[in-house]
Amino acid sequence: MRSKITLKELAKLLSVSISTVSKALNDSSEISPKTINRVKELAKLHNYRPNPTAVNLKRNRTGNIAVIVPNISNIFFAKVMGGIEIEARKLGFQVITYITNESLKLEQQISEIISNGIVDGLLISVSEETQKLNDYEHLYQLQEYEIPVVLFDRINVEMEVDKVGVNDRGSIYDAVQYLYSKNLRKIGLVCANGEMGLGEKRIEGYEAACKDFNLPMNKNFLIFSQDSEVLKSKLKILLTEEKVEALIGLDFLGTLLCSRVVQENNLRIPEDIKIIGYVNDDFAPFLWPALSYVDQHPTSIGETAAALLVERIKKEKRNFPEEKIIKTEIVHLDSTRF
Repeated sequence: MRSKITLKELAKLLSVSISTVSKALNDSSEISPKTINRVKELAKLHNYRPNPTAVNLKRNRTGNIAVIVPNISNIFFAKVMGGIEIEARKLGFQVITYITNESLKLEQQISEIISNGIVDGLLISVSEETQKLNDYEHLYQLQEYEIPVVLFDRINVEMEVDKVGVNDRGSIYDAVQYLYSKNLRKIGLVCANGEMGLGEKRIEGYEAACKDFNLPMNKNFLIFSQDSEVLKSKLKILLTEEKVEALIGLDFLGTLLCSRVVQENNLRIPEDIKIIGYVNDDFAPFLWPALSYVDQHPTSIGETAAALLVERIKKEKRNFPEEKIIKTEIVHLDSTRF
């Protein structure tokens, strides 16, 4: 095993200055191609690696970015984090992850830690409680400390920061339009997170589609509750009394409840009722029947958010914030088979 070598030792072996070696390793136009090749060959021979701490100190950076997610029970966030890790490491940054468990207080405490300068920027999907109380003072404070903040997934927030999300409103609009194109007219909506901003956008998409396609929509067609027993009870009414032809689940729990309650009431999927919802690609194909779902491309969300944050950290972006929307698509499995 060859021992590691320092920049100073490389310069001494080549009889050039430390500055010349540093510039050659970074392909500076000030250094001749011949010298660059000599430096790189010797560096490779001696297994030279730059000291990341020294590099970041020189750039006045920590080399770390923070990620705050509301929970890890939903594999969606795990996939987003995977995308963040991939892109961040590719760009030379390490990731520190925090979980709020949907708590505003914990989110505030984490933000306080971050404000001490341990990271160069923050990626955050705000907690449910933060959205309900509309309290973002802790994030404004990070901006005052000139710590770049990028919101992802839950971006229905009135803040002048970069945001990366999906077309939630358009996703549900497209789902209703697809079912309408198959001559289905009675379409129900099930939401286990009705109070959240993200859920509101999906509900807006449903209502807009029903209006555009002149579909019937009474109060019983829209089921919102964070109580699973209430959802089950209302779903049963929707199926047995309203006799809807299709259900759209707006979240993971709502989608699973649709499938369960339909089958508990001796209805067949997809023969008697169609279902489209929010389950992930690792899970949906193994259900019986397999559930059609809205693919939000979570890995792409993570990669895009990380790249945007690093551009901000390196000041490669203009001052005004950007909002990047990842286009979703409906993946049709058993539950929308015609």
